[in-house]
Amino acid sequence: MSPSFPDVDRPALDLDGLSDAVCAPLGSYRRLELVESTGSTNADLAAKAGADKVGWSDLSVLAAEEQTAGKGRLDRAWTAPARSSVIVSVLLRPHNRAGMPLPTQTYGWCSLVAALSLAEALGDHARLDAKVKWPNDVMVNGKKISGILAQMVTYPDGTPPAVVVGTGLNVTLGQDELPVPTATSVLLEKGATTDRTVLLMSYLRIFAQRYRQFCDVNGKADAEWPDGTSLASRLQKVMVTLGQQVRAQLPGGSEIVGEAVGLDSYGALRVRAGDGTEHVVAAGDVVHLRPDEGS
Repeated sequence: MSPSFPDVDRPALDLDGLSDAVCAPLGSYRRLELVESTGSTNADLAAKAGADKVGWSDLSVLAAEEQTAGKGRLDRAWTAPARSSVIVSVLLRPHNRAGMPLPTQTYGWCSLVAALSLAEALGDHARLDAKVKWPNDVMVNGKKISGILAQMVTYPDGTPPAVVVGTGLNVTLGQDELPVPTATSVLLEKGATTDRTVLLMSYLRIFAQRYRQFCDVNGKADAEWPDGTSLASRLQKVMVTLGQQVRAQLPGGSEIVGEAVGLDSYGALRVRAGDGTEHVVAAGDVVHLRPDEGS
């Protein structure tokens, strides 16, 4: 069994350094707050977004040193030791360059923009070959290193909905601290850095850039960005789900088995079953199957 690294150093995040680097005037973010401990940064930020639209504008950030009641997809619990992870939620009010709100149908891409950004950040600074598993996991060597959860915030007055995108990245968790055996951490994967401030700063910088590129083309994943790429082409390079035999476990208990052949225009997974019929999976768990499990 791998060592648990019980004596690893877990310093606090450098709030001043983060703010100087990612917030205006040098960065794209409008607000960044850090709390020592909370139940859920997503729940807290969603409440703030609903109560104060002006004070919590597009690209506002809430981070925590510890999360005691975090939720993943399908309401699964997600907790970790204090200062062992990057725990951050970003508030989005998606709009294009002209200031017009994006269609809410495009919001399904937000968690994938975040997953792509985190995979790129882990490559840049931790020197890890990170991949994206649809719809919202980041993997290293086939194990989950991060989960991402996007939630919509609606307003009764008809204001366009906001989106809260929460990210939890395992940084210095040892083997016996992992939530499940199929998880991993930056430390266990021997990443080039386990400095949470560096990792969070890199993620936020890349996310702001990718999010702006996405919004500037009105949320169209296949529309070309100024650098010649697109959200779709960048995801194609890092998403391990595409081309795999998968079992999509749908809400309600049903499931679809087939090949993951692509994403639709709103980020849902297209699965071709054995009889040739194609299904669109907008929500649910996806399990990658071994070749002998596909039938």
